[in-house]
Amino acid sequence: MNMQLTTDKGTVYLEGPVSRTRLESMEIDEGLGNFRSPRRQKEALMDIADLPEGLVYIAQIDEKIVGYVLFHYPGEYSRWIRHPRLLELGAIEVSQNWQKRGLAKALLAEAFKNPALEEYIVITTEFHWHWDLKSSGLNVWQYRDMLKKVFGSVGFKRRHTDDPEILEHQANMLMVRVGQNVSKNHADMFTDLTYQNSILL
Repeated sequence: MNMQLTTDKGTVYLEGPVSRTRLESMEIDEGLGNFRSPRRQKEALMDIADLPEGLVYIAQIDEKIVGYVLFHYPGEYSRWIRHPRLLELGAIEVSQNWQKRGLAKALLAEAFKNPALEEYIVITTEFHWHWDLKSSGLNVWQYRDMLKKVFGSVGFKRRHTDDPEILEHQANMLMVRVGQNVSKNHADMFTDLTYQNSILL
């Protein structure tokens, strides 16, 4: 059963994983423009829903998407693609019109009810240039602390790494959630990947 969230603007329904067909029939809120235009974001959600490993969870009201979280394999040129039991939380976004109502935490809580995610290490690479500092009213450090709390609500922990993109700015961070059914071998393999470059020194 999908979750409902009562807000001052009405009842929001959390669904997932949703199919491309389900997404096609829906509108997308104009406030979902942090990564790309809302129209292109809806297309991206549909493309990810089509992937064999793609998982898309949405928050919707009156058949309009007001938030989402998505999962997929890491990019083919990423160091993380070498891990056989790893998924990336590719993005989480709540419309500017719906922020500060608990939707991000609720979306994550709904997604991680999925037992399939306990078979994986799930990572999210958080880069400060993607953060919506303007509408949030937070500075970069406050925003990072907020993200740590939101992701921490479902068991993510910050991990150090020598990934050059993460090291590019002190506010960037790698957040990791190790599923309950991940083997020690796969956990150790991930630890080795976090410091890939140091092996070459």
